[in-house]
Amino acid sequence: MCTGLCEKRWTAVSGGRGKETGEGLDLYSYLCVSLLFSALWGQATPQCPDSCHCAWDTATVLCSNAGLREIPEGIPPETVSLHLERNYIRNIPESAFNHLVHLRDLYLSHNRIDSLSSGALRHLGPDLRLLDLSHNQLRLASREDFGSTRAKTRLYHNPWHCDCTLQELMETLNLEPETVNGIICESSVRGVGEGSRWEDPGSLGEHAGQPLVKLLDSGVNFCSLQRKTTDVAMLVTMFVWFFMVIMYVVYYVRQNQAEARRHLEYLKSLPSPRKTPTEADTLSTGF
Repeated sequence: MCTGLCEKRWTAVSGGRGKETGEGLDLYSYLCVSLLFSALWGQATPQCPDSCHCAWDTATVLCSNAGLREIPEGIPPETVSLHLERNYIRNIPESAFNHLVHLRDLYLSHNRIDSLSSGALRHLGPDLRLLDLSHNQLRLASREDFGSTRAKTRLYHNPWHCDCTLQELMETLNLEPETVNGIICESSVRGVGEGSRWEDPGSLGEHAGQPLVKLLDSGVNFCSLQRKTTDVAMLVTMFVWFFMVIMYVVYYVRQNQAEARRHLEYLKSLPSPRKTPTEADTLSTGF
């Protein structure tokens, strides 16, 4: 388009004025080259997502305080540092960061994230150094959600439910030492004998309000509690099943007895068969 425009302009000038001066040709040539260069540069330069600011010299994408409700599309693949903190993001889709192979710092704090799609963080590249998920609404997470990342991870100020799955995750991640005591159990798995069946099912558990790391250091093992609870549940289930089998057998036997009794009474109610004359003669002759 730029080339055609320059050609038209040169034709108009040369046709209207006859012979163009060398100074004019140089000016128009410079303008055409500048426009062409600008068009090519605009096509080659990556686009910045809406509501974000991009610093191309440091490969940083700033989307903080942008009122975002989801991960923006069009994040440049060359991004090294991505700031998405202080928005209204609720979940992270599975393919949100698949193309960011050079990403080193990912800031997702002060959002409303309450769930992680399976594999959402699993595909982050090995160059990732910092993963900030603090100040969100996360309650549950597993090792499968984070994959094999060795990035320094921030998980404090989330309403965590402390159970075996979270314990295994804490033992796997490279947690930031300065913030690890901020991982508080808002609720916890209930151990064997804790409470009664008449207790409010919404109770938070024995370890609510305590730092998870301190609980683990003191010897609390949520995986052991969960296994004991599972064993008791299986035992109760087997007992109930065995009781139902016994009751069925008793019912079956009683039904058969009642049926046999009715059949016997029916046979007794039938009239006895009469003797034929031949049988009577035989009997009298015998005597």
